[in-house]
Amino acid sequence: MNLGINRIYQMKLMHERVKQFLPFMCKAVKAQDDVKNEKGQTLLQIAAECRHHKVYDFIYDQLLKKENILGFDPSDEIRERVGWRDYSGNNLLHTIARITPLSQIDHIQGAALQMQRELQWFKEVESIVDPKDCESVNKDNKTPRKVFAENHKELGREAEKSMKETSTSCTVVGALIVTIMFAAAFTVPGGNDEKTGLPTFLTKKVFTTFIVSDAISLFSSTTSVIMFLGILTSRYSEDDFHKFLPTKMIAGLFTLFLSIVTMMIVFSCALYIMLDGKSSIVVPSMLLASVPVTSFIWMQFPLLVELFISTFGRGIFDRNQKTLF
Repeated sequence: MNLGINRIYQMKLMHERVKQFLPFMCKAVKAQDDVKNEKGQTLLQIAAECRHHKVYDFIYDQLLKKENILGFDPSDEIRERVGWRDYSGNNLLHTIARITPLSQIDHIQGAALQMQRELQWFKEVESIVDPKDCESVNKDNKTPRKVFAENHKELGREAEKSMKETSTSCTVVGALIVTIMFAAAFTVPGGNDEKTGLPTFLTKKVFTTFIVSDAISLFSSTTSVIMFLGILTSRYSEDDFHKFLPTKMIAGLFTLFLSIVTMMIVFSCALYIMLDGKSSIVVPSMLLASVPVTSFIWMQFPLLVELFISTFGRGIFDRNQKTLF
């Protein structure tokens, strides 16, 4: 029995000694494994500068797994890695704040989406660094936020111009639909009954579809005009491109799309009522009415989908761990 107790004691003692020794061993291995380029940047900084989010995520996750497997708190390790300074005094947040020839953003459609993606990168890194690193200065005496503002000034102007041009053209289209749908509500097809003053085809289901579609088109086009006017009168600060402006653009494009679809339904219903359902004329007219809807989907719907995914989707960073400090 004593032999058994002594064996357990020796195993426990060995376990405690291994736990004490492992942190020193990990530091030694880490010092040998850190990959740096001629600028003194670590692999994590290089991945961030090149905007390789998969490599960035992989390194981050490996740091978490390594420390968790060994039973240590990963925050110290990650704090040290993201706070590492290159030869110019730039930490990870300084690195991500700069647009360099290595920053791969040209594949992203439009300046507005590029600006939003850059903000997503900056805020992702900002969420994992030590708070003091957010205010630290490099050798040029610049904080990460100042570096970001200076390096993204031109991209911000292009994003503002792009959003204003899109909003202006969509506002004109929305205003025209508002005018047409408002007039259609009071000039119903078939006219009004002379005795009651009510629409002649009030009891027909197609007339109900006509009125409901007209109301939806009127309200949605009015909403789209309001959204686009909100974009045109925005202050266009850097952070507005992260959520505020994309959300308004999504709402404006969606409601404009809805208003165009319902306007074509109104047109088709009016033709059906006036021509008494003559399919030889009504069907080709309905097919022609689908042309504007198809054109809008072809030109603007991809932008709407990409904006929605970029703003409300899972994004480029899928990790659940966002804040460690």
